[in-house]
Amino acid sequence: MQLPLLNHPTWRRWLLKPLAFFAMLWPFADLLHGAVTASLGADPQKVIMLTTGRWALYSLMMCLSMTPLRLLTGQPAWIAFRRMLGLFSFFYLCLHLTTFVVLYMGLEWRNIGAEIIERPYITVGMLAFLLMLPLAITSNRYSMRKLGRRWHKLHRLVYVIAVLGVWHYFWQVKSDLNQPVLFIFILSLLFGLRIYNRFFGGRQAVKSQ
Repeated sequence: MQLPLLNHPTWRRWLLKPLAFFAMLWPFADLLHGAVTASLGADPQKVIMLTTGRWALYSLMMCLSMTPLRLLTGQPAWIAFRRMLGLFSFFYLCLHLTTFVVLYMGLEWRNIGAEIIERPYITVGMLAFLLMLPLAITSNRYSMRKLGRRWHKLHRLVYVIAVLGVWHYFWQVKSDLNQPVLFIFILSLLFGLRIYNRFFGGRQAVKSQ
């Protein structure tokens, strides 16, 4: 499959990546506008919490989709978007956590600690954040060179983080399960594609030679 704009380094750097950046930033800008204009509805805290949490997962699913897209289309240029999408996932996760700590808990650290311990879905969400923190810190070329093979092993934690994130979302939803089930389906599909490529991709490449 030929994708001229994606494969052309200049177009990719100066058009596609900026477009992707602003598209991923749009939900934050929309929330900011809603907060400033007081147009987030009767429960703005809930809107901010749900939106930032969902976009942390949306971004992470898109990040994990880049390798399957590369394999399915034969276009390695998809990988150029992976780091940006991963960092946007961390950005929205930080906003999600900040909403909980500041808007919901009012920086009452003792109560925050109690909530993390007593509510399992919050425990799982906090674990996902703690695991994602070193990935965000090391998402740069210097860390890749410094850590070598250990960098790849460290960044495989993204799959654990994805499972924890979806689990956190599914666990705290009480009525409408459509979104969590959709995330479970997408994550299962992505895992299935990776497993299939790991065990059968090499054989197909040999047969085609």
